[in-house]
Amino acid sequence: MTSATLGADASASAPTTVGPSRTARRSAPSWAWLGLVPFSAYVLLFLAVPTILAIGSGFFTKDGSFTWSNVTALADPVVLNTFASSAGLSLLTAVVGAVVGALVCYALLGMNAQGTVRSTVDAAAGVLAQFGGVMLAFAFIATVGAQGVMTLFLKDTLGINIYENGVWLYEVPGLIMPYVYFQIPLMVITFMPALAALKPQWSEANLTLGGTRASFWAHVGIPVLAPSFFASLLLLFANAFSSYATAAALISQGSQIVPLQIRAALTSETVLGRENLAGALALGMIIVVGIVMGLYSIIQRRAARWQS
Repeated sequence: MTSATLGADASASAPTTVGPSRTARRSAPSWAWLGLVPFSAYVLLFLAVPTILAIGSGFFTKDGSFTWSNVTALADPVVLNTFASSAGLSLLTAVVGAVVGALVCYALLGMNAQGTVRSTVDAAAGVLAQFGGVMLAFAFIATVGAQGVMTLFLKDTLGINIYENGVWLYEVPGLIMPYVYFQIPLMVITFMPALAALKPQWSEANLTLGGTRASFWAHVGIPVLAPSFFASLLLLFANAFSSYATAAALISQGSQIVPLQIRAALTSETVLGRENLAGALALGMIIVVGIVMGLYSIIQRRAARWQS
């Protein structure tokens, strides 16, 4: 009896080896980072390296000698007007896209999230937000171009000539409609989660305290959604400011916006007499987009406080 008790005590006091210690587990090498290798290689080869080469070319001449002349050319009135034109176009289409997209989100708010209408609009927004470039330009040329379907219909049936004062589709004003076309779906994608995150308890508390629907939106809904709205607006601005393919397909002559001026600098040696001006223009675009996206990040962090 005594020996059995002693044996039990000895076995109980012996150290147990269930598995490796917590310290050993922490020090063990982790192979999870290998999953980032393909993405990191993609970012390095197709984003980082081209960006560095594009910016670096702005500080050198054609023969490879260092110069500040390309960067100082950003202060040229022609270049400044081009940046102003790009900023005006981007701001206009961003505001229109943000307002219309927010109204679409508000209309979808009262529908079933799993319903047919809501699912169809979400799917269409995801597709149309990426529909751009040559395909979008061709769609507008075939629809409202000089010989487009709608143009001929309005002219032959209703006697309305939308190009009475010139074919504006192939100029900067003609970019407004195509840009708004993909700005509205992008706004639906980015703003709908914030609008859907409004808690029903807030509206119920407002009604319990004697408030109305108008007072809820004036004192709760709009102030809470304002950071998300302005963050989406900045995202739309950056999206329009950096768009190239649609504008290049519609406007074959001239360089009224910065992306087209970069194209002209790369394909012509007569733009301000500097072939490497494209690198300086790219640097200016990166600075503008970087400032906008920095503001977007700050506002988005503020909006995330109540969404978490």
